[in-house]
Amino acid sequence: QVQLEESGGGLVQAGGSLRLSCVLSRFIFSNSIMGWFRRPPGKDREFVAGISSNNETVRYGDSVRGRFTISKDNSKNTLYLQMNSLKPEDTAVYYCAADFPFRGQPISVYSYLYDYWGQGAQVTVSS
Repeated sequence: QVQLEESGGGLVQAGGSLRLSCVLSRFIFSNSIMGWFRRPPGKDREFVAGISSNNETVRYGDSVRGRFTISKDNSKNTLYLQMNSLKPEDTAVYYCAADFPFRGQPISVYSYLYDYWGQGAQVTVSS
């Protein structure tokens, strides 16, 4: 069973920063497009950011571009999401996900194309 373990959520004031982490097995990590999604209260899950298996390509959702940064540390099998200039509308449960295996497909914004998911990390931004 593939496990993705997230950490780093919490409560922060508007304008503050948080960093989410997601650890998973090396085999899946090295052969996947990795992504972050979020589900705001009462809304559907939405794409936040994605990164290719070779770290050469990244993609961001319109609402986070310029404020959030996705990255990977291959030596630690860890995916990160650095979130700066946080806004109350960023409040959501954040999920990491893996689109496995990599076959040359582009980074997708559609959650149904991702095969493995973390348990979710709550991020709450107060005004």
